[in-house]
Amino acid sequence: MAPVLENRRARHDYEILETYEAGIVLKGTEVKSLRAGKVDFTGSFAKFEDGELYLENLYIAPYEKGSYANVDPRRKRKLLLHRHELKRLLGKVQQKGLTLVPLKIYFNERGYAKVLLGLARGKKAYQKKEEDKRKALARALEEL
Repeated sequence: MAPVLENRRARHDYEILETYEAGIVLKGTEVKSLRAGKVDFTGSFAKFEDGELYLENLYIAPYEKGSYANVDPRRKRKLLLHRHELKRLLGKVQQKGLTLVPLKIYFNERGYAKVLLGLARGKKAYQKKEEDKRKALARALEEL
C-alpha cells in the first residue's frame, strides 16, 4: 500500500470549510518520488488559471534514479475535477479570504494519485494559540 502523505500544517494554519478530491497530472518520475514519500507541502496552494485548477509550489523531490527524466520539482501541476466542481470552487475562492490548500496526497485503489483539497480560511494568531492551549489541556487531562 502506498503511503498517505499528509499536510499537517494546513489544519493548524487554516480553518477547513470543505474538502474535495481531485486527480493530479504527474510525470513518471514524480509518481516514483510520491510513492517513496518525498513531498514537501510548505507554501503549496491551488490556483485558477484560464478556467483550470493548478497546484502550485508543491515540492516533489527528483527521483534519484531518474536522471534526464526528472522534471522541475516545483512545477505547476494540473488538478482534475469535474467542470461543475470547478465552477463552484471558482465562485467560492473569489470570496474574500478563502483559498484552496492540499491536505493529503494518496493513491486510490486503482493506483491513481489523488489530492484532497481543502477550501480554507486562514486562522489568526490568537486562534492558533487558543487551539494549542486547548489541545495541551486535553492531553494533560488524558494522562491523569
